[in-house]
Amino acid sequence: MKLSCATALPALFIASACLGTHVSAEPSVWQPSPGQVQIPIWPGAAPDSQSVPGPETLRDGAVTNVTQPTMTVYSPKGKNTGATVIVFPGGGFQVLAIDLEGTAICDWLTAKGITCVLLKYRVPSIPYVWQCDCRPHNRSISTPSLQDAQRTLRLVRSHAAQWHVDPERVGVLGFSAGGYLVAEISTYFKTRLYAPVDPADQESSRPDFAIAIYPGHLSVGENSIALNPHIKSHITPQTPPTFLLQNEDDHVDRVEDALSYYMGLKAARVPVELHSYAQGGHAFGLTPSKLPVSGWPHLVEKWLATIGMISE
Repeated sequence: MKLSCATALPALFIASACLGTHVSAEPSVWQPSPGQVQIPIWPGAAPDSQSVPGPETLRDGAVTNVTQPTMTVYSPKGKNTGATVIVFPGGGFQVLAIDLEGTAICDWLTAKGITCVLLKYRVPSIPYVWQCDCRPHNRSISTPSLQDAQRTLRLVRSHAAQWHVDPERVGVLGFSAGGYLVAEISTYFKTRLYAPVDPADQESSRPDFAIAIYPGHLSVGENSIALNPHIKSHITPQTPPTFLLQNEDDHVDRVEDALSYYMGLKAARVPVELHSYAQGGHAFGLTPSKLPVSGWPHLVEKWLATIGMISE
């Protein structure tokens, strides 16, 4: 498997290299749109805290050096379906593409009556190692990020009544590295990765559904559909229904990543839907194009209806 462009570039240039934008001269800190509030997911320091190379920074839609993870809750517009989607932006566990694969996704979901929870999880994090700007173990479990994801699932369920959501219709959606995080939380929900910190941690961290868009870190190698053993060993019939999408010309995270996970889920008789297109590349988010893959949000909406998470 080829690594993302993030593997070869210092953090300063990740957003411009991966997203095709110009690097701004002065860094800033990400803030949600007016009226939205970031909520720290840990009451104190996050578990297993690691050092990062500098302060949290936003450059051209990408956040890095996140040591205090937060969630931002976006309420649905119009009729509330009761469903919730927790969004994991991608970025190679080095940065978070928080605009392209975060806020823009929440705008789409809330317009469909779905509560969106945007998770700003800890990066840089394994399998990326910032000290060497490398990934010596590219298919490792991303423990700090997965801890943040587990905690967020539990917090959403513990606030279900307050936020007017159904605790049995809470799912996850992730892109690229965030797609790998989707696979991790779908298979490691019975593995408690941190000590409980409050009553919210009595809630389940199992997603009710999972959506992985151009996921990475799943195939053991280029041109192989053998599945990452860290994921394969934890797939069970209780792994949630899953929607997968990846393009054949994705040369960052390859189509074999989605195919390998699809085959692993199928073997365990987990309901799974796979869409693969000849063209479309990587890191396109909701960017419109003439290519068929740009219609993927409609496929997700239809799939959510077929599994009973939203109405037709």
